[in-house]
Amino acid sequence: MREKVRSQSFADVTLLVVAGGRSRRMGEDKRWLDVGGVPLLEGMLQKAAAAGFAEIFLCVEEGSERLQALASRYGARILVDETAGQGPVAGLSRGLTASSHAWSFAVSTDMPFFSFDAVRGLLPVAESMVRVVVPVAEGRREPLAAFYHKETAHVFSAAMAAGERSLRRATAALFVLEVPVRAGACFFNVNTPAALRLARGRAENLVRRVPIVSIVAPASGTGKTTFAEKLLPLLTVRGVRVGIVKSDAHGIVLNDEAKDSGRFRAAGAASVAVVTPEGFWLYECRQEKLSLETVAARMTGVDLVLIETRSQGVFPALSLWRGLEEPLLDERVVALFSSCHERQAEGILQLDLEAMEDAAHLTLFLMGREVGFDLRRIAPEGAKGGA
Repeated sequence: MREKVRSQSFADVTLLVVAGGRSRRMGEDKRWLDVGGVPLLEGMLQKAAAAGFAEIFLCVEEGSERLQALASRYGARILVDETAGQGPVAGLSRGLTASSHAWSFAVSTDMPFFSFDAVRGLLPVAESMVRVVVPVAEGRREPLAAFYHKETAHVFSAAMAAGERSLRRATAALFVLEVPVRAGACFFNVNTPAALRLARGRAENLVRRVPIVSIVAPASGTGKTTFAEKLLPLLTVRGVRVGIVKSDAHGIVLNDEAKDSGRFRAAGAASVAVVTPEGFWLYECRQEKLSLETVAARMTGVDLVLIETRSQGVFPALSLWRGLEEPLLDERVVALFSSCHERQAEGILQLDLEAMEDAAHLTLFLMGREVGFDLRRIAPEGAKGGA
C-alpha cells in the first residue's frame, strides 16, 4: 500500500517551526534578529501562513507572551518541549506527537531565504516504508527542512531519553529518502554573527533595483583594483553583467578640450552626453558630490554594481587587508579578504585575499543569486548543528 502526499499542496501537512531559542553560537536569541526588515521567526511564520498548511505548530523550549502574540498573529499554536536542552530532537518529538496528520514538515526558523516552493513537490508519492524525506542541496542534507511521518514521534522521544541530540543519529534506523533539490541559498541559515552579516547583505540587495557589492580597503596599495579585475571575469562567465563605480578624490581630467564635448563644458553646459554605436559617455557637473550608491543606482543594463573605494563603500562590503593600517571591519563589512592570517576578524567571515573563486560565490550570494555551491564550505559557521 502506498501513502500519497499531494505534491502541490500542504493542505494535509502539519508544519513544525522548530525555534528552541537557545542560539548558543549566536550569543543572543536569533529568533528576534532582524533580516530584511523582519525578525527571523516572524519572517518564517509569514511564509508559513501563506503556504496553506493544515496546522502550524511553533516548537519552543519555553513559552512567553511575546511568542504567544506572534503565534496568534499567524494562526500558529505554541508547543513547549517536554525536556529542555535537547534541541530540535525535542521539538520533533513534541510536534509529531501533537500533529493531526500523517506527515509533518519541520523547518528551522533561522533560514531567512527559505521558500516552501523549493520543497512543495518533495513527496509526490512516498512508499509506506519511508518515514523521513530529506532534501539534499549542493550535496548537503537538510534535516531541518524535511518531511517526517507521525510514526517517527517515538523515535525522537527515545532519542531524548538517551540524551541524543543529532537528527541523523536519531533517525539512523529509519528508511530516510534523500531527494536532491536545487536552490542551495534557500537553505542558508543564520547561526552566528558572521552568518548574520551575510544574510543581511543579501537581504539588502534583494530590495534594490540593481544589487551592489562594495570593495573597500583602509589604504592605497591594498589591491582593490586588482581584486575587482580578477573578480570580473569570474562573474561574467556566470552570466553576470557588471558595472563599476570608482571613488576618486583627485577629480576627473578629460582630454577633450579640442572636441565638441569639451567646448560645450567650457561654455557652461551642466551635462554633456556623447552617444556612439558602442555606447554612451555622460559627464555631469555638480556642485555637491553624489553618493556612490546614488551613482550606482543610475546604471542601466547591468545585473550588479561593484563599488571600489577606500572608505565610502555601501553595505554589503568586502574588506581587503594586506597589513596596511587597520582593516575596515565596520557594519558595512560582511567578509574580510586578508593576506595576514594571524589577524582574526571576530564575527566576520575571513578568507584569503587570493581566494577569488570564493569571492565570486560570495558575490553571487550577496547579489541574490543561486550560487550552485554550498556557501557553508567557505562559511562553515552558517551550518546547522545536530544534523
